[in-house]
Amino acid sequence: MQNVDNPAPESALGPLIDRTHRWCLFLDLDGTLIDFALAPGLVSAPPDLVPLLQRLSRAFAGALAIVSGRSLGDVDRLLAPLRLPAAGLHGVERRDAGGRVWRCPVDTAAVGTARHAMRALADRFAGAIFEDKGDAVALHYRANPAIGPGMVRCVYSIAEELGPAVHVQEGALVCEIKPAAANKRTAVESFLAEPPFQGRRPIFIGDDLTDRDAFDAVNHHGGLAIAVGAPYASCWRLPNPGAVRRWLTRIADMEAALG
Repeated sequence: MQNVDNPAPESALGPLIDRTHRWCLFLDLDGTLIDFALAPGLVSAPPDLVPLLQRLSRAFAGALAIVSGRSLGDVDRLLAPLRLPAAGLHGVERRDAGGRVWRCPVDTAAVGTARHAMRALADRFAGAIFEDKGDAVALHYRANPAIGPGMVRCVYSIAEELGPAVHVQEGALVCEIKPAAANKRTAVESFLAEPPFQGRRPIFIGDDLTDRDAFDAVNHHGGLAIAVGAPYASCWRLPNPGAVRRWLTRIADMEAALG
């Protein structure tokens, strides 16, 4: 994997300035554009992020979407006043470029049972933080990583009892139970079937296990997958969210210069 934290040679950025291709951009949020905090509610967007996303959206003719594990409401809160095309809850809910919101089927009874069980699990493990996302529920253990293996095993046991309607999604020091009907791959595929994404080659930037499905989708479509932090099945790597924002700034500058 190539580390593109430092300015890359022109050949490395060649695909992005090859005007025979039109590109679209899919971005994870936490750990990709924004640094992690001990709890999801403590995260805030850096001052340069919203202006950068506005520039990129214009440069890509609106073909830019956020693909996040957060809910759409949380994405909008962090990026206010922007309301970009976005997929929330790993694809369970999705807002297209026209502003229409799509939701996958949700077994509300199963999610309700998971909510009760996961809240109880948070009380058992010191340092665990329960997050209710509505159609998904999560346990964060960034404050005490040592509890991870035991707690994650318990989450899988809860999901197994609930049956195939739900899926365990592990991430960066987080484990959640979500509806099984959607993931980040289905979200990216749905965007690619619609304007202004349709007919463009995709770029996806993400940082953890939750993004592997999207990496697969992008690679399938001949696009560019960029992993942040630890390497995954991706062609390129960036070390941290600050490096991502610097790289995207260079892309925005290049696109502006090329008109």
